[in-house]
Amino acid sequence: MTTEGSPHRLTVLGAGVMGTGITAMAVGHGVPVVLVDVDADALARARAEVLGKVRHARLMGTLPEDRAEGELVTTSSVGAECSDATAVVEATTEIPEMKAKALGEIAAAVPEGTPLISTTSGIPIDEMADWVPRPADLVGTHFMNPAYLINTVEMIRGPRTAESTMARATALLEAMARRVIVVRDAPGFVTSRLLHPMINSAARVVGEGTATVEDVDELMRGCLGHPVGPLRTADLIGIDNLVDSLVVLHERTGDESARPCELLVAKVREGNLGRKTGRGFYDYGRALS
Repeated sequence: MTTEGSPHRLTVLGAGVMGTGITAMAVGHGVPVVLVDVDADALARARAEVLGKVRHARLMGTLPEDRAEGELVTTSSVGAECSDATAVVEATTEIPEMKAKALGEIAAAVPEGTPLISTTSGIPIDEMADWVPRPADLVGTHFMNPAYLINTVEMIRGPRTAESTMARATALLEAMARRVIVVRDAPGFVTSRLLHPMINSAARVVGEGTATVEDVDELMRGCLGHPVGPLRTADLIGIDNLVDSLVVLHERTGDESARPCELLVAKVREGNLGRKTGRGFYDYGRALS
């Protein structure tokens, strides 16, 4: 394997499902990563989760065989390890206050011109640009889950995003063999605006007793060509993340189809969040990373 160093150095904020998935994608493509999370338990699990996802990606043939893995550093705070990042990916919970805090801290630690890439699934990028000292550095990049396997990403250019930020973020993604599709800034962009209300409607159908979870997914697969079904997709996304995203969409668009239905809210209340907790719409027997 080649040991040639990568020109990219990534800082990832958030060691949840999305953060570890993006980290695995980067490390597997030879990009060194500093992974930051204030949750000590999440950080303690992160290294094993990332390496497990890298192994999975290799088995699936989605990583280059001739490239050494990038170095992985984990830390509980934004510090000196992050200061030489060539790009930052913010992958914290879809709660505006948390994202604003994380972006503000990292913006103060990296040089001007470092792309600040938010993985928000619904908050408009121009709204988030008010949270950082250099709005031109902020861009949205919406990865699908699992990020280390799905090679198409949605990039969202805000009205104040600089051309240089777009170019640098695109170069990073292309170095990790990602296909970039750029869309205009709007609540939910394209993928979340279409997918999340559809999943909400599927859950509502189950909650109303029209059909079982399994039958909804089988109908969507067999009749409409959905790969796994909307409710298995909800379990993969994380039902808490889905509800947070729906709340953002509903508040910013007024679309009643985005108001989280009672069944989704109940699952979050009960802690049945999907694959990551071992139970959601389906029972996985144990928590899966």
